[in-house]
Amino acid sequence: MPKHTTSARGFTLIETLVAMAVAAVLSGIALPSFEGQLRKARRADVLAAVVQIQGAQERLRSRSTRYGDLAEIGAAAVSQASHYRLQITAFTADGYELQATATGTQSRDSECRVMVARAVGMNLVYASGSDASAANADTINRRCWSL
Repeated sequence: MPKHTTSARGFTLIETLVAMAVAAVLSGIALPSFEGQLRKARRADVLAAVVQIQGAQERLRSRSTRYGDLAEIGAAAVSQASHYRLQITAFTADGYELQATATGTQSRDSECRVMVARAVGMNLVYASGSDASAANADTINRRCWSL
């Protein structure tokens, strides 16, 4: 009767290296896309903060003759999830300017690192940019302010 022998066979070094190369290529493609989606999701944090501050500013304006700073309206200096530092850079009887600057890992969001909301009279203007000038083109600006 013939003897059947089964030999234990594992992965060869070449097969292991090919599998690692495939995994590296896939992660190289997926990781930047995933990080981009995370940055976009974190922008919701600043959008919520801007809406809250706008409401608080309008409540203050309805009781007085001007808008105010963060302390006067009772708003925090950071967004709820702490991805943005908030400050009112200017305020008058006619309007105010709110500047939100990304902090921590969100500061790698180079196009939308600084988000600015300006209220002038009855108009709201939204701007964004990589620095305090917030000088993005309209297409990039719309991408920063939309989810």
